[in-house]
Amino acid sequence: MPTDATLVYDEERSVNPESSENIIIEGENLAVLKLLSKSYREKVKCVYIDPPYNTGKDFVYTDKWNQDKAEYWEDAEYVENGMKVDTNVETDGRFHSNWLNMMYSRLLIARQLLKEDGVIFISIDDNEVHHLRKLCDEVFGESGFLTTFAWEKRTNRENRKMVSSRHDYIICYSRNQHFETQILKKLPMSKKALANYKNTDNDPRGQWKSDPASAQAGHGTKSQFYELTAPSGKKHKLQSGRCWVYTEDVMNEKIKEGRIWFGKDGNGVPRIKTYLDAKERGLVPETILFAEDVSTNEGAKNKLKQLFDDVAVFDTPKPVPLVETLIRMCCNENDIVLDFFAGSGATGESCLNFNFSLRLHYILVQLPEATELTSEAYKAGYKKISDITIERNKRVIEKIIKEKKAEQPNLFNDDKKADSLKGLGFKVFKLQKSNFPRTEFVPDPDKTEEENVELLKKYISIKEAQMVTAFNKDELITEILIKKGYELNYTTTKKEEFKKNELFHVTDGIKETLICLDGSLDKETVEYFKQNPKENLIVLERALDTTKKWNLKNYMGDNFVAF
Repeated sequence: MPTDATLVYDEERSVNPESSENIIIEGENLAVLKLLSKSYREKVKCVYIDPPYNTGKDFVYTDKWNQDKAEYWEDAEYVENGMKVDTNVETDGRFHSNWLNMMYSRLLIARQLLKEDGVIFISIDDNEVHHLRKLCDEVFGESGFLTTFAWEKRTNRENRKMVSSRHDYIICYSRNQHFETQILKKLPMSKKALANYKNTDNDPRGQWKSDPASAQAGHGTKSQFYELTAPSGKKHKLQSGRCWVYTEDVMNEKIKEGRIWFGKDGNGVPRIKTYLDAKERGLVPETILFAEDVSTNEGAKNKLKQLFDDVAVFDTPKPVPLVETLIRMCCNENDIVLDFFAGSGATGESCLNFNFSLRLHYILVQLPEATELTSEAYKAGYKKISDITIERNKRVIEKIIKEKKAEQPNLFNDDKKADSLKGLGFKVFKLQKSNFPRTEFVPDPDKTEEENVELLKKYISIKEAQMVTAFNKDELITEILIKKGYELNYTTTKKEEFKKNELFHVTDGIKETLICLDGSLDKETVEYFKQNPKENLIVLERALDTTKKWNLKNYMGDNFVAF
């Protein structure tokens, strides 16, 4: 179903909005996703979400979805007015159906937003992981499944429970598994992996590590079975079931070039040198994400606490290193990252940390859910979860700027300030009801058709009068542009050459149009567009009489739109 909502720009809570294409939206995420589905269709490279885990204890959402039998039977239409109408009752589903319904609609739209090679990561625990897999199989197709990561969320044992749970899952699907390029990329070399590269023999080719010079013999050819003679004269025989990686001629050539290592004394088991700079190195992602690499829940909470002046404003933030690792697996420069269960805003911070490399753009969506009256967040002045999302991203930007200013050379001196600030900001939008009046007229069955027509005309005139006196120009422009598929990073410039009407030039870098919200379109303005029919024009329906509308449509065709 379409939404009757719109988005309103909140300039007061935005940070460096002219320097960034990042977006934070305060509102119910299903309605927001519907609004984004035209402007951002097939434009998002990475979706990361941390939805409620269906535990009944979530901080943000009321996510205790279990129903009693009577409610379930009514919803499933097994019972009608208290009477059983189907004897084949499956009661187990009642504990999961509402949660799955909530996720299903959102995932359907998320798939529309993903690029052809786009990837979605979903954090989840044991309660719903198996159901979520089946749901994602339906939305993205079984072939879209890439992997399930196990994230080590804690390192200490929980002795108060029957079994101490140390991990959560991150399910990973792609929109198109058959895309022609590799969907998940290699990760950068870790400090631990880099520590394996040394240069103990001063090899001019640089740092290297040693790998086995033999392999399983199953696919070996006859030329790979021989006795190898080291430069020291020592003979090396193959172990049973092994063959040399190279044929004898190639192996002897590698030995002459110093590419085979025989240990410090020259008598060790031969090993192949693999050079750090020989090609682009990287690590294939593994299904286990260890705490030492991507941090834990506790580590994330402590980091967030430091950012908020030692106040614990959020109980279950995700670690920034974890989200950064997922982003590295799929994103390239200028890609868009979407998180529609934004929570504390960890995804935003992760993207901002890439600002001087990948220049990522993010869209965060967070419900303005009230914080608990007894919580540290509420006491600190954060009345809604979305307040925390926005404040966190603001503080991260301030922190990055402060750190960069302290570096030498200073990237934020006056002549470079504009370039340095690029990407370090965000625009805030709020979800609200549409500026266009909803038509809720219902004919009176006791009146004639002519009487009902007159009532409808009166109803419409009242609604139009309400719009004339009540609408906000900037809000209305935003709503119209969203409906026309413009991205939220649009800019407006007033066109001074029009004297009879107020017109604005609008562009999001891809599309552009002229827009006029005046109550009446002057003949002089109409004449301009008759002479310039290739221009794009958006006006309000009520600004036109029949003649003006016909002229504009006749001369401009699809370049003319009346709302």
